[in-house]
Amino acid sequence: MKKVLILGGTGDAVKLAAKLDSIAEIEVISSLAGRTNKPVALVGQVRIGGFGGVEGLANYLQDNAIDFLIDATHPCAGQITCNAALAARKVNIPHLMLVRPQWQKTEGDRWIEVESVEAAAKAIPASVHRVFITSGRQQLEPFLQRSLIYPEMWYLIRSIDPPDLKLPNSQVLLDRGPFSLERERQLLQDLRIQAIVSKNSGGEATYAKVIAARELGLPIIMVQRPVMPEGNKVTSITEAITWLCQF
Repeated sequence: MKKVLILGGTGDAVKLAAKLDSIAEIEVISSLAGRTNKPVALVGQVRIGGFGGVEGLANYLQDNAIDFLIDATHPCAGQITCNAALAARKVNIPHLMLVRPQWQKTEGDRWIEVESVEAAAKAIPASVHRVFITSGRQQLEPFLQRSLIYPEMWYLIRSIDPPDLKLPNSQVLLDRGPFSLERERQLLQDLRIQAIVSKNSGGEATYAKVIAARELGLPIIMVQRPVMPEGNKVTSITEAITWLCQF
């Protein structure tokens, strides 16, 4: 038996676990950080919660006799990705990063590319007063600070679970993708959105907002992905299975 730990949190991780669980000689354990109250149902064993840094993850890999580590976390989750690479190296097991391709800027896109959510809050044009935040519910502090300077700012915050922080003059939309283009376009128009804050997560599930913003001529403050560690990387579930089956 090959014992595989998948660091999850994405739709790709869910699909990969289902595919691997159907292979008789593979035992799958999926690990979730526990940041979503109602995660998508997973096939196979599931553990929820953090590991306690590199040392904690390395100990888990050893204590549970994990043979392979596959990182299928969110492409902007830089810390766990770095920790996974270091922990796998520490215990000397094969390690793979499943990373979906990032979105590419095309003609008509009005992207303001920044390195962090903190930078995104600062990069909102002064002429913009109605902002759609799609960059996550756990990093709202920078927008709260901006609201202290620009009290007229209004925010629409979309997340799967309620945000950790309450922003004044805001509305929360609890929803989970995929989102259709028609729906995204209508949302932007109905709420008179003037700019979007997004992470460059890639994938199809939330790309409709990028198309809608392009059509409506709206700027997107696009948070770029963190630098990934060196190591084996693939962009599809099929490639991940092929990598695993070579051992």
